[in-house]
Amino acid sequence: MSIELDPDQIDQILQGINIPPQPQVMVDLQMEQYRPRPDIGRIANLIAQDVGLAGAMLKIVNAPAFGLANTISSVHQATVLLGIKSVVNIINGISIRGQLSDEDIVGLNNFWDTSMDIAVVSQNVARQIGLQETDNAYCLGLFHNTGIVLMKQRFPTYMDILQQAYAHNTERVIDLENHHFSTNHAVIGYYTARSWRLPHLICDAIADHHNITQLFARDAGADNAKKTLLSVLKIAEYICASGPALGKVRDDYEWARIKAYIYEFTGLGPYDIDAMIDQFSEMGIGSVTARH
Repeated sequence: MSIELDPDQIDQILQGINIPPQPQVMVDLQMEQYRPRPDIGRIANLIAQDVGLAGAMLKIVNAPAFGLANTISSVHQATVLLGIKSVVNIINGISIRGQLSDEDIVGLNNFWDTSMDIAVVSQNVARQIGLQETDNAYCLGLFHNTGIVLMKQRFPTYMDILQQAYAHNTERVIDLENHHFSTNHAVIGYYTARSWRLPHLICDAIADHHNITQLFARDAGADNAKKTLLSVLKIAEYICASGPALGKVRDDYEWARIKAYIYEFTGLGPYDIDAMIDQFSEMGIGSVTARH
């Protein structure tokens, strides 16, 4: 998906969808994060300036899913303990929710809560399979479905089509979207992530997160880093029952189509996934306990 298009081609793909500007706090944090020597104190201060943002962050890091032994009482303490990348990812997740949220999507199958759950599960799965950059897995979990919100805001019938896509055993979830809207949430998510200056690997993974069969079966030379991230994401989506929630069905048809590729690539099997489900249920992750 990392191809260069001219502005007219991009406008045609976006079809009048307005990608919101990157929140200033994300810009400031990214600038500090990518300095040769990031200043933990400055990052903590940038977050603490917004009382609502700081409070939301502390609520997340103190949730049972993070598994911290002691309660975190300050932004600076969280930054030191969790590390800059983890804290910035959490703030990015809070920021994107505030930037993209509308009244309808907030209550839709606990959309945002599920995104946070998928992010936490993705990071834990990445750690369990030995992935070094677990923060990338968390970031992908947070951002991969942002295009759904923007598509819904643009097309009144979008959520009905998306539900049909997840509820039927079609080749790809995005095919039905392409048929009705000539674009899809993975493409819109890609351009949103690129606009918000997320790492190229994350952007490309968002673009391909419903192209698993094509990527794994037909492109043996595809980037292993992207395959690994997407494997982690798909395991997390299955564990959190994201597809059945969006399709309002019991069965996860996408997982049934792609799980053989994921198992072969990661070396995991059904028993490993079942053990993870039990683990995350015990951690109190809502999407897991509610749907398994």
